[in-house]
Amino acid sequence: MTTPMQTTTTTAIWQSVSRSAACGIIFVDSTLGATTLLFMAATDARHYIATLDVGTTTIRCFVYAAQTNGEPVTVGTAYDHVDLIYPAPGWVEINPDKLWNSVLQTIQKATEDAKLTIEQLTCLAISTQRNSFTCWNRSTGQVYHDFITWKDLRADQLVKDWNGSFTLRLLKLGASFLHFFTRSKRFLAGSVIKLMNPQVTLRLAWVLQNNPALQEDLKTGAVLYGTIDSWLLYRLRQGTDRSRQVEHISDVTNCTSTGIYDPFGQEWAGWALNLFSIKKELLPKVVDNSYDFGHVHESLLGARIKIAASVSDQSASLWGTCCFGRGDVKITMGTGSFLNVNTGTKCLASVHGLYPLIGYRLQGAAGTDINYLMEGSSNDTGSIIEWALSVGLFEDPADSATMAMSVPTTDGVLFVPAFSGLGPPIRDDNAGSGFIGIKPSTRKEHMVRALLESLAFRVALLYDCALKETGFSFTSIKVDGGVSKNDFICQTLADLTGIAVERGEVTDSSAMGAMFMAGLNAGVWSTKRQLMDVRKVAKTFSPNAAGRAQRLKQMRAWERAVERFKKWYILEDIKNLD
Repeated sequence: MTTPMQTTTTTAIWQSVSRSAACGIIFVDSTLGATTLLFMAATDARHYIATLDVGTTTIRCFVYAAQTNGEPVTVGTAYDHVDLIYPAPGWVEINPDKLWNSVLQTIQKATEDAKLTIEQLTCLAISTQRNSFTCWNRSTGQVYHDFITWKDLRADQLVKDWNGSFTLRLLKLGASFLHFFTRSKRFLAGSVIKLMNPQVTLRLAWVLQNNPALQEDLKTGAVLYGTIDSWLLYRLRQGTDRSRQVEHISDVTNCTSTGIYDPFGQEWAGWALNLFSIKKELLPKVVDNSYDFGHVHESLLGARIKIAASVSDQSASLWGTCCFGRGDVKITMGTGSFLNVNTGTKCLASVHGLYPLIGYRLQGAAGTDINYLMEGSSNDTGSIIEWALSVGLFEDPADSATMAMSVPTTDGVLFVPAFSGLGPPIRDDNAGSGFIGIKPSTRKEHMVRALLESLAFRVALLYDCALKETGFSFTSIKVDGGVSKNDFICQTLADLTGIAVERGEVTDSSAMGAMFMAGLNAGVWSTKRQLMDVRKVAKTFSPNAAGRAQRLKQMRAWERAVERFKKWYILEDIKNLD
């Protein structure tokens, strides 16, 4: 019979052995009958994978422990806030020095929280927000400007001018002509191209036109451009010596959404570089997600750490939800909402505003493993929840679902979520946000329900686009992101689409996905099938067939409300209010 004292001692021994085994130290102590336990622990060491996840508003680091081909467990966490800077109306920046210090501190704190040392980490995985970039000097490492984030609107006038330009119309006409004769998806995509603020293209063009110091150093080839992943990979391998030059790289999933990368040809788009006067020598080498990313330099954290994966946040969440198969669909609901459909090994074009991307690209013994995505996005999801919280519609986001379900309908109230305009398939950057249909009987609960419904309606539009564009028949939708914790939104989405909505135990799946990818690259797991086996589903929302007709009727009414708010900010009376 095991005594309480023996149980406590055995637990302590297991913790000591598992950590010692990770360092290659094996010892045996037969005290209290623990010899077998020690032998098992010593011969099956745990791997510790640290995952750095740099989002729009938070930096997180998780330390996962897993035995070979086993189930990962979170053993350490650390968080920090990303301070967004607003130096001018519509400008949204991040200070690189603050971001860098936060990255190092977060990795260190997560490791300490796991009661480990840096030496005990098997490897590091990196997941980052896309399309936020800076430029820096190759020789000194000094940046020319803050990170210009994907939410920044400083190039908005350039975007409008180019989209209405004769040059772009001629380019689209030529692509349409070529598609008619070749039926190439690549030319179909070119025939409907539209430049957008979240893409890097015109924000980078703006910087090249408006930064004198950068313009001067550009003449000597001293300037490097990079999104957050590329800059971090450079700094982490560079160490404390800012003059040390290392390979300038960026993984393919972070390049593919910039607007200057061609997913069909898998290369920087020459036509875009020429059209917008962007020199190719500025740009990083595009590498696979299984590339040898090197090591974190020992001068930064006291020991070298193997960098086993770098991947964009949306591709990481694709891995975190294990959407590896053709026809798998996931929706990430965070600051914005992103719908991604796995289109397998074929890159598809869209005529409704979805964007073809490379989901991931790995190299292995069997050759290249590449998967493409079709992506649609809505820039305002979590930002709407935060606004509602700030104006007092509820005191805690967790209360919003209960409030919405406390009333049977919105009492005729509708809300249009367009703080950043309305993306595909509506595609109106000048749309306004607001409630419509408020009357004396309207209560706060009706407004909250209308707001949450609008977020589900917006995502359902993207889903309808995906059905039309791909011709796939979907059986379920996997959701993740902070807003996916809202049961009311998930159930509404299931009712609108008519298929099951599945939420995993881990809703912040970008960190989990980057960890999965790093573990596969480092040999912790050997197949993607093993990753699917260890992912757990927390809840499945089945569609309510009886109530679907009413849901769709509400969505049609919402679409009429959207028509009222379209092109709101080009109306002269509205512009004069400013």
